[in-house]
Amino acid sequence: MPVLVASDLDRTLIYSAAALGLTMPDLRAPRLLCVEVYESKPLSYMTETAAGLLTDLGDTAVFVPTTTRTRKQYQRINLPGPPSKYAICANGGHLLVDGVSDPDWHARVTARLADECASLAEVRDHLMNTADPLWVRKHRVAEDLFAYLVVERELLPEEWVKELAVWAENRGWTVSLQGRKIYAVPKPLTKSAAVHEVARRTGADLTLAAGDSLLDADLLLAADRGWRPGHGELADSDWTAPAISALPERGVLAGERILREFLRAVSPAR
Repeated sequence: MPVLVASDLDRTLIYSAAALGLTMPDLRAPRLLCVEVYESKPLSYMTETAAGLLTDLGDTAVFVPTTTRTRKQYQRINLPGPPSKYAICANGGHLLVDGVSDPDWHARVTARLADECASLAEVRDHLMNTADPLWVRKHRVAEDLFAYLVVERELLPEEWVKELAVWAENRGWTVSLQGRKIYAVPKPLTKSAAVHEVARRTGADLTLAAGDSLLDADLLLAADRGWRPGHGELADSDWTAPAISALPERGVLAGERILREFLRAVSPAR
């Protein structure tokens, strides 16, 4: 039976320059591989060692990139190793099969959102009306499924985020603060639901997962084993669960450690 490995990408396997966390002396810093270019500039990295580990993982398991990114944002990433047959984008709103969104899956997701939670328009209007232009840099809607703000983190009032979370909770939505982005996402829009669908299609009887943010909690809980790095929303709140390992590593070296853990679980003899 194949092993399914579903991993978040940003700040789990790949890292922006600001998130690398290179705290060691310069001469001991790991060699980095750029895995994403945006507007002709390098944007995301992993260590060269992690790139080799990911290649090995792709040869031994069903590796499924699992991200809140839109399809367009995901397709900028050029991960090492064999191409993934399946990828999950928009927090589970799109299931890509050989790079193409499965229309039946997307229709099922959108129908459930319409039945179970407040509309995207209501949430978007609330964000527009309550977020202060002093600290908001961008308002964005992703794939007509959820909304997010790009903010100046140092100016962002903590109480506003808490009030937004309560308001969203009462309407079937959840709020996640990741770096400079505040996400408002419908509760039924989950990575775990899409991962279950991939497991069904592949016949996988073991699922491994990793992630760093609140939006990854359901993914980790749905897996047989999971790992979270020493940074991110989950680490900041000391979140854990029985089958979840909380790793001490932070920054890009956490991505390397996560891939080692995946490989050990897939091939215990390593």
